[in-house]
Amino acid sequence: MVQGSHTSGPTTNERISLDRAQGAVLQLLTYCKGNDWAGYDPYDALNSELFKALPFLDSKLPRLVLTQALKRSPINIRPLMRIPKTQNAKAIALFLSALLKLSEGGLTGEEDLPGLMIERLVALRSPGSPYWCWGYSFPWQGRKVLVPVATPNLVCTTFVANALLDAYEQRRDSNWLRRAVSGAEYILNELFWDDHDSGCGFSYPMPGLRGQTHNANFLGAALLCRVYKYTGEERFIDCAMRVARYSAGKQHTDGSWYYGEDPSQQWIDNFHTGYNLCALRAIARDLGTTEFDSSIRHGFEFYRAHFFREDGAARYFHNRTYPIDIHCVAQSIITLLAFRDLDPASVELAHSVFQWAMNHMWDERGFFYYRVLRLATIRTSYMRWSQAWMLRGLAELVSQRHTETTNQQVRESKGIVEVS
Repeated sequence: MVQGSHTSGPTTNERISLDRAQGAVLQLLTYCKGNDWAGYDPYDALNSELFKALPFLDSKLPRLVLTQALKRSPINIRPLMRIPKTQNAKAIALFLSALLKLSEGGLTGEEDLPGLMIERLVALRSPGSPYWCWGYSFPWQGRKVLVPVATPNLVCTTFVANALLDAYEQRRDSNWLRRAVSGAEYILNELFWDDHDSGCGFSYPMPGLRGQTHNANFLGAALLCRVYKYTGEERFIDCAMRVARYSAGKQHTDGSWYYGEDPSQQWIDNFHTGYNLCALRAIARDLGTTEFDSSIRHGFEFYRAHFFREDGAARYFHNRTYPIDIHCVAQSIITLLAFRDLDPASVELAHSVFQWAMNHMWDERGFFYYRVLRLATIRTSYMRWSQAWMLRGLAELVSQRHTETTNQQVRESKGIVEVS
C-alpha cells in the first residue's frame, strides 16, 4: 500500500560514511577503554611534576609560556615532563552522553558503560562545595587568573549536568536529576551577576569575574532552561533569559559573535559559535519560545558559510583555514546535524567533515590527531579535547542510521512504503 508521500533516507555516500563512522566508533571505544578513559590534555602543562619541583617558575608568565609551548608542540613531550594521564570530568560527561546515544543502537555491548561514567562523575565532583559541580583535572593559567585543579567552573558543570539529564531521560533515576539540578543551582547562586549598567552574565572561569564570555552565558542559560523543564521553578528561567538576551543582543550584523566582549577576546571561532547556536536552539526547544529564531537562523547562515572548506575541512577561525582542529570537527558534526531541519544539505556536509577527518586526522591505532597545520600535523592524542569530543560527534552521526531504521520499521508497520 502506498500512502503517497516521499520519504528520503541516507544517500549511498552517506551510507558508506555511516559504515565508516560505525567502525571508527568501535575502534575509538576500544582505545578509550584501554586507556581507562584517561589521557593528556592540551592545557595540562601545570600537572608536570618537574614544573612543581621548580618553584621559581611558579608565576604567571612561566605558566603561560609552558602551557602554550606544550599545546603547540608537534612532539608530545609530556612523558619527559612527567605529566600524568588523568580522567577529566568534562571528558567523562562527553563520554556519558555519547554512550547513552550509542546504546540505543546497540553499539556499547552488554557492559554498562554509562553507569561506569556516572560513577566516575560522582568521584570527580569538585571538593569543598555544597553543590554538585565540576572542574578540570589540571590547574590552568588564564589571561587574568590561575585556576587551581578541580576548581568548579561553568563549562565543566554544564556539560556534566546535561549528561546527567541525558541519563535521567533514558533511565529515570531521580538521583541523576537531583545532581543536575544542584549543578544548575551552583550556576544560578554562585555565578550569576547583574550590575544593571554593563549588563548581566555568568562568571567564567571563576566566581566573581564579571567578564562577558558568550558561549559560557549561552551554555549556562540553556542548562537552567532545561532544568526548569523538569522542576517548573521560575527562578531558573528568569536569570537564564536575562543572560541569553544580553548575549543574543551582542550578535553582529553578519550573524557572528566574538568569543567575548573584552578587547582580548574579540575573535570568532568554530566550536564556540557552535556552542552558542546549539544552546540557543535548546533554549527555544525547552521553553517553546520563538524569541531567538532570528538570531539562530542568522547565526547558522554565518556558521555554514564561513567555517567549512569545499572539501569538508572544518576551519577553526572564520577567516582562515589553519589550524584544522579536531574539536572543531566534532562540534561541526554536532551543530550541522542539529540544524538539518533548517538546511537539509547540512547532513551531507556533516558527513564530508567526518570523511575529511578520517582521511587526515585518524590514526589506525584507534584515535584522532589534535591538529592539522599548514606544514605539519600534531598527532598527539588528547582524551578530552579530541577523543571524547569525537566520540560525542560520531554518536550523533551514527544515530542517524538508528533513527532511519526505527522510522522505517514504523512506516512498514503502518503499511507505508517509500516512493523513490
